[in-house]
Amino acid sequence: MKLLPRNSEEPDVNLTPMIDVVFLLLLFFMVSTSFIRESSLKVDLPEASGQALAEQESPIDIIIRANGEVLVNDIPMTELTRDALRDLLKTTAGDNDNPHIIISADANAEYQHIVTAMDAAQLLGFTRLTLATRQKTTEIP
Repeated sequence: MKLLPRNSEEPDVNLTPMIDVVFLLLLFFMVSTSFIRESSLKVDLPEASGQALAEQESPIDIIIRANGEVLVNDIPMTELTRDALRDLLKTTAGDNDNPHIIISADANAEYQHIVTAMDAAQLLGFTRLTLATRQKTTEIP
């Protein structure tokens, strides 16, 4: 008995369902993604339990008191405007194109003064901002 060799067909892989799933995933991620920029001010928040790092350069200190007085490296400002603070920061930074800026604000200071200081630093392209805080001491009863 002579058996004829069978001509087996190659298995056919249908890619249409896989392409449909890929397009549905793409559509899902496009619809669910938010393209709104949340904040344009980058702030390095200090850690409460960390140790202080040794600085290579001296930072620029912006001190905002409760009465609205603003000092930049112990130089008092006569009027707090964004442009005046920007000019003072530019001259204080000198050749440094991205100095470390520490904003120390009183707990009762106006929030607008803090935002003005951060905005002036952002206009100059300074991104290394730190908001200074002090660690809360816990009393043992």
